[in-house]
Amino acid sequence: QVQLVESGGGLVQAGGSLRLSCTASGRTFSIYTIGWFRQAPGKEREFVAGITWNGGGTYYADSLKGRFTISRDNAKNTAYLQMNSLKPEDTAVYYCAARRGTSTKVGLDEYDYWGQGTQVTVSS
Repeated sequence: QVQLVESGGGLVQAGGSLRLSCTASGRTFSIYTIGWFRQAPGKEREFVAGITWNGGGTYYADSLKGRFTISRDNAKNTAYLQMNSLKPEDTAVYYCAARRGTSTKVGLDEYDYWGQGTQVTVSS
């Protein structure tokens, strides 16, 4: 089992950047594929980005390609989401999730463990 804790959220002006972190407990972080999701008020949770266990494969929601970058450091049990050129519509609670599979998936039910989320608010 793994426990995930997100951090790095906050309030930022449009055009700014934030880097979110997802830190995992346990010694088996490296076997998990990690996904980032977000949920805006009144909307369903949606896939943002995913990264395979060794960082060799990444996948992004089409609408976010070029602005968001996912990465991981298995030695630190941490995954990251670098968000640039932020827009007000990026405002949401951002969650990281882990799955015991070798490929990234976009479906919520594909993931076994979830963090509690971190709020990102982008002002115009």
